[in-house]
Amino acid sequence: MASKAQQFTSTVVAAGRGRVVLPVPFDPNAVWGARPRHPVGGTVNGLRVRGVIEPVGDGYGLPLRPGWLRDRGVAVGDTATVRLAPDGPQSDDLADDISAALRANPAAAAFFDSIAQFYRKGYLRWIDGTKRRPEQRAERIAEMIRLLEAGHKERPKPAG
Repeated sequence: MASKAQQFTSTVVAAGRGRVVLPVPFDPNAVWGARPRHPVGGTVNGLRVRGVIEPVGDGYGLPLRPGWLRDRGVAVGDTATVRLAPDGPQSDDLADDISAALRANPAAAAFFDSIAQFYRKGYLRWIDGTKRRPEQRAERIAEMIRLLEAGHKERPKPAG
């Protein structure tokens, strides 16, 4: 993950309606791969931050919540040192069998990459829960792919 991290300085800008944004000086699709959303984690001036990089004007930016202005001493016009990396498990970092299944199903892979890490981790925990019955692993991976292709962030709870 460290090799995917991007470090830069950026000046906080107003984005209308009381919002502020840290412009991001790179295209996250080019650096981290094309996907509908880019959830990220990292630091701004050494303080932890999580968010989603969004298109802003001609480029991209990381919106900062109002608490950053109120509680963390960040103001429009300030220059910040930023370090960001993709948040949560990424397709490239998964077990070979899961990664291969996602590569073979681009729609499922794109949806997996777009959902929050909470949901990605949920699928991975469910698949890893087959340690006592390894023959179920392939079945669960196939079911995860079907669910992702159908646009399900998480698997339905079993009836009962």
